[in-house]
Amino acid sequence: MPTAQPPSSSALREWLRGQPSLTGVAPTLDLAALPDDPVPLFVDWIGEAAESGVAEPHAATLATVDDDGVPDARTLILKDVDARGWAFAGTRSSRKGEQIAARAAAALNFWWQPLRRAVRVRGMIQEASEAESAADLAARSADARRGVAPGEWVLWRIVPARVEFWQGAADRNHSRIVFQRTDGGWSRTVTGEVAGVARDRVAGERT
Repeated sequence: MPTAQPPSSSALREWLRGQPSLTGVAPTLDLAALPDDPVPLFVDWIGEAAESGVAEPHAATLATVDDDGVPDARTLILKDVDARGWAFAGTRSSRKGEQIAARAAAALNFWWQPLRRAVRVRGMIQEASEAESAADLAARSADARRGVAPGEWVLWRIVPARVEFWQGAADRNHSRIVFQRTDGGWSRTVTGEVAGVARDRVAGERT
């Protein structure tokens, strides 16, 4: 059946408030099984999203900052994630490329609605080597490579200072697992329903 259309602008607020939210089913979280750094947990979560039928689970919203200090966001595809960071790519002359060159900081957000899950990654950006960028371009289809000048395609990585794993709860006592980078590794804080408490619970620093 066709989706109901939104009403006129005069009734939009009421219409928006009447739309369902947190309609997915959140998986069980085992605090005892949490890793010491965010990468393995992200790999698990994106894998669960794919297995649960989430369309394009590797799609994410990247936010950068323009010359006036105003945030700018767009949707793109995650290329890789490992200990070096969360990787994405694009042309150097694109708006995001120009903004990254001017201010090498960004945030990346994943939203997997059927699982009531989101992941937020925040940190500084590092440009990959020329060889890595060239390899990423070569892996794209011929149509996707068309018109890209030599040296124009860039692979970047967000080197995270903070990674938050968010899982929604029907009672709004949402669960947050936050990894914060420290001098020796990562600290981890758990709040919300999964921790069984509303206040922060520090799980300790990991080296």
